[in-house]
Amino acid sequence: MTAQTIERPPATYARAGKYLTFRLGREEFGIQVRHVREIMGVQDITPVPGTPAHLKGVINLRGKIVPVVDLRVRFAFPDAPFAPTTCIVVVQVEQDGELALIGLIVDIVCEVLNIAANDIEDPPNFDTRYVLGIAKLKGSVKILLQIEDVLTLKELRGIEGLAR
Repeated sequence: MTAQTIERPPATYARAGKYLTFRLGREEFGIQVRHVREIMGVQDITPVPGTPAHLKGVINLRGKIVPVVDLRVRFAFPDAPFAPTTCIVVVQVEQDGELALIGLIVDIVCEVLNIAANDIEDPPNFDTRYVLGIAKLKGSVKILLQIEDVLTLKELRGIEGLAR
């Protein structure tokens, strides 16, 4: 019996699929739709003392305390006041077998796109810990986020503990 080599599809095939796109300033980002739970207007965010600047605080979402991350601050974008289009995208992430909800403040939600594997490239070789890939569509570039890495489990546990 001879050994067979099993060819695995390139990583881009695992990244292909539906993405919710949004803007921060002039840059467009995408999150896999499977992580998105809901999109809501900005509401009162309760600040939690002792948390990093990108953690704006928590919201009460139908009885659940949800930490809210300002992606502008997390990604070192210039500060901007909330506009009528600013919203919170609530995502569900899994880290170390645990599920958690996180709210992400974005400037505007754009659309849901189906992105093919051949439209996605690996991120550049600099610090891209949040980047799943770069999508090239219709002459534009969209940064696809590895949403599980935007907020670590340690940070999640810390803010949940402080909020109690």
